[in-house]
Amino acid sequence: MEPAVLADNLIHRVNVGDSLTRTARRRPDNVAVVDGDRSWTYAELDAWVNRVAHALARDGYTRGDAFALASGNSAEFLAVYYACAKLGVVCVPMNLGWREKEIGYVLDHSEAKGLAVEAQLAAAMAPAVRGTAAVRDVVVLPGLGGEDADFGDATVRTLDALLDHADDGPVEVYVEDRDALTFLYTSGTTSFPKGVVGNHTAIYLESMMMCLEAQFVDDDVFVAMMPMFHTAQINCHCTSAVIVGATIRVERAFDPGRLLATIEEHRVTQIFGLPMMYRAMLDHPAMEQADVSSLRRALYAMAPMPEALVKRCVERFDCGFYLLFGQTEMSPTTTLFRPEHQLSHNGAAGTPVVNVEVAIMDDEGRLLPQGEQGHIVYRGPQTMTAYLKNPEATAEAFAHGWFHSGDVGVFDADGLLWFKDRSKDVIKTGGENVASIEVEKAVYAASPDVAEVVVVGLPHEHWTEAITAFVVPVAGASIDEAALIAEVKGIIDPYKAPKAVVLVDALPKTSTGKIQKNVVRDEHALHYGGDDA
Repeated sequence: MEPAVLADNLIHRVNVGDSLTRTARRRPDNVAVVDGDRSWTYAELDAWVNRVAHALARDGYTRGDAFALASGNSAEFLAVYYACAKLGVVCVPMNLGWREKEIGYVLDHSEAKGLAVEAQLAAAMAPAVRGTAAVRDVVVLPGLGGEDADFGDATVRTLDALLDHADDGPVEVYVEDRDALTFLYTSGTTSFPKGVVGNHTAIYLESMMMCLEAQFVDDDVFVAMMPMFHTAQINCHCTSAVIVGATIRVERAFDPGRLLATIEEHRVTQIFGLPMMYRAMLDHPAMEQADVSSLRRALYAMAPMPEALVKRCVERFDCGFYLLFGQTEMSPTTTLFRPEHQLSHNGAAGTPVVNVEVAIMDDEGRLLPQGEQGHIVYRGPQTMTAYLKNPEATAEAFAHGWFHSGDVGVFDADGLLWFKDRSKDVIKTGGENVASIEVEKAVYAASPDVAEVVVVGLPHEHWTEAITAFVVPVAGASIDEAALIAEVKGIIDPYKAPKAVVLVDALPKTSTGKIQKNVVRDEHALHYGGDDA
């Protein structure tokens, strides 16, 4: 490549990796990441990321190659993510709830040439790696430690070995603004997830949007406890924290008592979790004496909070509460349910964010006025590039010149969006998206005594939506609900299995014989005790 072309690219481009470089120059001594008893300033984090990028480049990784990442929340996750960004390599975060079949599918579909995997996850990932021809080498991250695993013909090294003699200087390679940054795989209406191609411009602008909308600043202290392999944690919060120079405190999992202690001890200003996590903190014995006065804002996702819970949260935490609404394809935030609306418009999805135009469309592609219900559609630079290797799904999603969310909603007279239903019947449970049709297939496969089954998500204080199967037994057959659930867990990922099986005599249907899932949801909305149970 001509030096002038590269120089022009380095001057003008939009690259998520560059945001770390710029913050390291601007705020070199700010604490960037704290992971247990380890910490890095922005200058130290940038140098570490550069070493990872140079090491991968030395091994032949170049712009457009895919590199998979199987890791819990850790500083190493962030180092690999940003190294890929600087190098123009596409990072493919792996959902840690996947089984061998899904892991293998994603490795093959993404054509990942390598895999970084934490030591404790190596044994779970190894069978899928042995079953794919794409992965040529494996980098074992320290993680929580674990036994050696058999990765077949792939070259296996530790992270320390990879970084041996690697340069920590600037990474200056050609990367275009709309080059892929990530392939994020999200559950849909089919058995295998779809690969969402996220590009540098989309995620850079989404990260800056969050800084603007939620007023993040360089003395913020973030807790990263939601999975980093999800777009909401990595692209709403971690990348935004890096842009402003805030501190990210890494937590591998949510524990209410530990989080309350962390907020108090380290003067945390920003937390992000699920509604059930806030309820768990409020109900924890330590809450009564906990000092949470450092909190400036608390964000939550997946679903609105019940009004009673919102009132308790606002009163006890005494900070701004925000609901993030959106999806992976939008990088992900499209609307924010803002602090001023939490009590006055409880249940709404919020108002559009900077960068995203939100509209309601009918089946023929006509935009609908305020007050009319229809498909929620989006436009804006945060939109995904495409579904990987799936032009049909991409064309369907981009019909009529808008991105179609698959959700149904309406705008009220105050300009707030209200989510009404999801047209694809994807259940949002415990921070995961689960396709109801996949669960239905597993229930049928689990027992020959199932005549009919419909799977829906019902309101639940812990799971947000609990996966629930309504089963019509074969005439004369007897079904043991617990045994059926156990069988389903042997067929699909356990987190996708129903939380309950309800035996019924018949299911509501349309005149054409289609099961009316909306009727099932409405009739059994209080199955788990209602919003305030």
